Amino acid sequence: MRKTLRSTFVLAAMFASGYAHAQATKAPAYPLVTHNTYFSIWSNTDNLNESTTHHWTGKNQSLLGLIKVDGQTYRFMGQQPVSYRTVLADGDTKPYTVKYTEVIPADGWEKPGFDDKAWKTGTAPFSDDPSQAKTLWKSRDIFVRRTFNYTKSAPINKLKLLLHHDDDAEVFLNGERINISHGANGDLLPVEINESVAGKLKEGENVLAMHCTNTGGGAWLDAGFADEVKPVDIKSVKTARQTGVLINATQTIYSFTCGDADLKVTFTSPLLMDNLNLLSRPVSYVTYSVKANDGKSHNVEVYLGASANLARYKSNQPVIAQKLTSGNLALLKVGTKEQPILQKKGDDMRIDWGYLYVAAPLASNASQYITTDAEAIASFVNSKKISTTTGGTSVFLNTIIPFGKVSSAAVEKFVELGYDDIYSVQYFGKNLRPWWNRDGKKTITGELKQAAMDYKTIMAKCKAFDNAINVKTSAAGGLEYAKLCAIAYRQAIAAHILARSPKNEVLWLSKENFSGGFINTVDVTYPSVPLFLIYNPKLAEGMLNGIFEFSETGKFKHPFAAHDLGTYPFANGQTYGEGMPVEESGNMLLLTAAIAKAEGNALFAKKHWATLTTWTNYLIKEGLDPANQLCTDDFAGHLARNANLSLKAINGIAAYAMLADMLGYKATAVKYHATAKDFVAKWMKMADAGDHYSLVFEKPDTWSQKYNLVWDKLLGLNIFPKEVYTKEIKYYLTKQNEYGLPLDSRKTYTKSDWIIWTATLADNPADFKALTDPIYKYAIETPSRVPISDWHETTNGKQVGFQARSVVGGYFMKALEQQWLKKK
Repeated sequence: MRKTLRSTFVLAAMFASGYAHAQATKAPAYPLVTHNTYFSIWSNTDNLNESTTHHWTGKNQSLLGLIKVDGQTYRFMGQQPVSYRTVLADGDTKPYTVKYTEVIPADGWEKPGFDDKAWKTGTAPFSDDPSQAKTLWKSRDIFVRRTFNYTKSAPINKLKLLLHHDDDAEVFLNGERINISHGANGDLLPVEINESVAGKLKEGENVLAMHCTNTGGGAWLDAGFADEVKPVDIKSVKTARQTGVLINATQTIYSFTCGDADLKVTFTSPLLMDNLNLLSRPVSYVTYSVKANDGKSHNVEVYLGASANLARYKSNQPVIAQKLTSGNLALLKVGTKEQPILQKKGDDMRIDWGYLYVAAPLASNASQYITTDAEAIASFVNSKKISTTTGGTSVFLNTIIPFGKVSSAAVEKFVELGYDDIYSVQYFGKNLRPWWNRDGKKTITGELKQAAMDYKTIMAKCKAFDNAINVKTSAAGGLEYAKLCAIAYRQAIAAHILARSPKNEVLWLSKENFSGGFINTVDVTYPSVPLFLIYNPKLAEGMLNGIFEFSETGKFKHPFAAHDLGTYPFANGQTYGEGMPVEESGNMLLLTAAIAKAEGNALFAKKHWATLTTWTNYLIKEGLDPANQLCTDDFAGHLARNANLSLKAINGIAAYAMLADMLGYKATAVKYHATAKDFVAKWMKMADAGDHYSLVFEKPDTWSQKYNLVWDKLLGLNIFPKEVYTKEIKYYLTKQNEYGLPLDSRKTYTKSDWIIWTATLADNPADFKALTDPIYKYAIETPSRVPISDWHETTNGKQVGFQARSVVGGYFMKALEQQWLKKK
């Protein structure tokens, strides 16, 4: 007994000492406010004051942080907001008329005086999207001439070309080419142009000419000019010295030295999955802890600024802001004037309905006011706390918290950031409220007040959870693995929205961030699910409920599972152009079996037994030797006879047998288990490549990660011999590059979530670590400063595509294995 207790204490001491080391200190991007795909703010630099904060899409969503110590101001978060004055309106701001042609014109078409009378007349912007174009453009090339009058009403500080092009574009001003842009830039963005261009703008008539070529996909052309407003002189503001940063599951903690005071800033998004009301509540805390570092007392004030961009899709959308008091809170509120609730869909999108709130307890004696972007920092530095605006396109929300005299004892105060989206998604034609207000009886101000009342309790729970998850993941896979999980946690959750279906079921709906914008994609759910199986299997059910309903209501009329439910935020039916029949059917069966394993019963499967049976029979017919079709790695293209996809089908059939056994359907279980075992023997023969198993059947010079095999191990299906696992792992260890194991023999890029699944097949910690440590190296060394991309190049660590996706929940596969193995 004494020896057992001693071992327990030793382990506890090891975990306690290792806890700080399990906290991540570097990431491609740092989560600040993370609740859902619209309310998601990140810092893309290692120092919080090195850059403007961003939405996960990369667009500016500025949060500013300043501290004043005995009158000296230090900036610890963000950069001076950039604002623009319109010189020549773009089509987003104000539609304009042009002359255009879709055939190659005569030489000199871009110059003033060219005869364009035979050209068509149209209104910008030009696009192939009828819902957004003022003039429809579907040909390959378009040539545009815009004649406009310019009056120099004010000196130009820094002229920018505002340009939205899809694809290649060249722009001329008064006959001189001022810009060439390749590809598509996805939005109306400011383009740096030579300073001499401003001199080419002349009083009176000017000609802006543009040529755009649509090389494939979408088409768009729009442009204008803007002057970057010269910021108010703030030379007296110093830069705070960042001394550290820690990333835990629910918190990012920064430390700064600001002259004679030390400042700790903690961003907490309390994403605790054992409480769905709290998980869904869109309220984050920003906590400030200040103490003197010289043994003296100092007068301290802390400032938080928030841009109206947090509540709009584009920066030229007019907003309305106001100052409020509600109960024990002082509030600032901002939202677009238009309020187009659930009217936009797509991938590279920000919300432009609902309202952002900045809340401070009245007990903190905070002062709040509204300024333009340009006035924000100066208002705090010069103590000009006067509301100068309540609307327009340049609006900044400002909150100042006085700390009074601060000495060596730390003083702590907090601010809340909240977002009321009113309605979150449309589900088969019905607009759904967010889970926290599913009955329509709550208010965001009520949630903010409750969050303030629960502050100490929630912070304690978050700290305890962060500690526990670090211990859990460290024990499962080591310190580097634990750090990967800390980086991934909030990202995986914040790519979802939680709602209640009309059938009173949980809906945990993902957005396929920067890989199509689809909602509730099954092959995004599949890699994401380990995290949710660990902490709340009901959320895993919520990832499947909509897909089951799509089939069981007859809306999806196929004997296999759908790919998605639409384009976010519209879950009205599949919009992906092509199905993945074997992929998604196998995914749904394995996911349902995993839920049964996590919950200890197959009641969820029983509700959908007829559908699961249909999908299983499809896999028996089509899954062993798949035809030329897509799998989840669709970016790699179509592939026939895909051995890894076949693995998924076989495991899916075995999972169905497992579920049948749990439900007492013994004859069915025996029949389907026998089919799966028979398929395994055939698979091993077709995929045999000597020292490994091939990517494509009967092509021994190919290879691939067999990440789908992990369910054979975790679900205890045990239909594949262990020699398959060990042979593959041994082979993979010979194929690694600096930043990880390639996905397969076709390319050197990889998917980091699949590597961790593949590594979980290893039967010893050394091999697991050898395969996963390069992923941690990628995470801390990648030059791609975005919320971690799951698709990267193994030779140089650069992002290939995708970012901020929920699939990093798959990093928790090793922790899930540990949790399930402990139950044995």
